[in-house]
Amino acid sequence: MRILMNVKIPHEPFNTLVREGKAGAIIQDIINELKPEVMYFTEQGGSRGAVAVVNIDEPAQIPSFSEPFFLKFNADCEFRIAMSPEDVGKAGLDELGNKWR
Repeated sequence: MRILMNVKIPHEPFNTLVREGKAGAIIQDIINELKPEVMYFTEQGGSRGAVAVVNIDEPAQIPSFSEPFFLKFNADCEFRIAMSPEDVGKAGLDELGNKWR
C-alpha cells in the first residue's frame, strides 16, 4: 500500500546535529534504510520537514519508517493512505453513490 509520510523536524536537536556536521549523514542513512519511492524536504509550519511516499505491506511496518525520525530528530510523523487515479477508479464511487443516495 502506498503511504504519504509527512515529517516535521523540530529545530532541536537538528540545529545541533547540523553544527556538529552529522545531520546530512543521518538523513542519508535514514533514506538508504527506508528506500522511499520519493522524498522531498520542505518547510512544515515554520520548521524543517519532509514528505515521502513509501510502500508498506502491512501496518506493522509503520514504526520502521517513523522510529528513525523519532529517535534521531525528535520529529513528528503522520501517515496517510495515498491513492493513484487508478486506485480511485477501482473504488466503485458510482456504486457507492447509488447505495448511499
